[in-house]
Amino acid sequence: MGIFSIPMRISGLLLWALSLAFPVFGQVQTSDWRKEVRDYSSAHEWESALRVLDRELARAPQDLDIWAWQARVFAWSGQLVRAEKKYVEILAVSQNDPDIWEGLGSVYLRQGRNSDALRALDTAVKLDPTRADLHTARARALRAAGNQSEARFEFQKALSFDPSSVEARDGLRSLRADPKHVLRFGQDNDIFNFAGSNHGEWTSLSSTWTPKWATSVAGNFYQRGGVNAGKLVSSITRKDSKWGAVTIGGAIGHDLAVIPKSELFFDLDHGFKISETTFVRGLELVYSQHWYWYQSSRILALSGTAILYLPREWTFSLGSTGARSTFTGTAADWRPSGITRLGFPLAGWGEKQLSGNIFFAVGTEDFGQVDQIGRFASQTYGGGIRYQLSPRQDLAGFASYQKRTQNRSDLASGLTYAIHF
Repeated sequence: MGIFSIPMRISGLLLWALSLAFPVFGQVQTSDWRKEVRDYSSAHEWESALRVLDRELARAPQDLDIWAWQARVFAWSGQLVRAEKKYVEILAVSQNDPDIWEGLGSVYLRQGRNSDALRALDTAVKLDPTRADLHTARARALRAAGNQSEARFEFQKALSFDPSSVEARDGLRSLRADPKHVLRFGQDNDIFNFAGSNHGEWTSLSSTWTPKWATSVAGNFYQRGGVNAGKLVSSITRKDSKWGAVTIGGAIGHDLAVIPKSELFFDLDHGFKISETTFVRGLELVYSQHWYWYQSSRILALSGTAILYLPREWTFSLGSTGARSTFTGTAADWRPSGITRLGFPLAGWGEKQLSGNIFFAVGTEDFGQVDQIGRFASQTYGGGIRYQLSPRQDLAGFASYQKRTQNRSDLASGLTYAIHF
């Protein structure tokens, strides 16, 4: 053996070891991108997650796994159109991955395209009929389409494959019959610094007969300066997924000159879903017209309210009212008023939830009592709290301070209890 043979053998061994090490190093590097994407997505840093995927696509532009991750990030970030497009591109190349069909079906479901979602999820289940998560996804689509019995069967099938599935158990619980009726009892008080206190009690029953039709009936009772008055209020609501809800109703009262003799009203209510990732998640617009007929006056109130739905179940609303008052022997007079309200969650213990709100109003009048029609300006500060005892019971209360002209004030409070059945 020559003097150079040993170093040459050592060099050969080193080159062989390096040739094994570099591919392993490359595999570690290429597998780390999935962890990067997961970490960025968990932190809702969507642009960073997509930059990692763009980098990997530059390395392997035809890698369907990278395409699938792109589609997932688009869906998670609320970019549903881009997610749908990417899933369709993948299926144009390969149609044998149930995860891709499940992802596309979930996107369709979030877009409200229930029939398309079911077709995609049917294919996913056929490709892998023993996966509990696919049956759960199909059950959610069936539930959204209104097929409660088949959805229940799919959730049960998911549990048969995976008895520990929390999503399937929650899905089954969600299929319990929702309460159709809400019976509320309320009590209100007004303490004035210029007159005796006013009190009131009321009971209402709201019923949802079908997804499109609902009714409400209420009885209100008032104690005003030794006078006992009351009224009966009823309304009917027609709902439509495209143009919202329309409510028409009226009231007739045993007025004794302290409440309206009769009332007529209608409301238009429409909601818009904006995005799951932006600051404003949804918008609801409400327009109302309400006529009040007193013994000596007539009131027409035109109201508009915008409600913004924010992250973490916060809400912000802004409303304005223009009221036209006509008294016997006088000309009509218009008066504006407005109110803003902020709602927020406070705490939660499973099914028990505690939430609150604060509000501020200027010139606000409810026109439902004789001392509230066109005779003063006011500023009102207040807040409320609501405690969800269970899915079938809740308790709510409010308090407010109203500062009126002529150095007058009204300290108001109220409490309600509701049973859902």
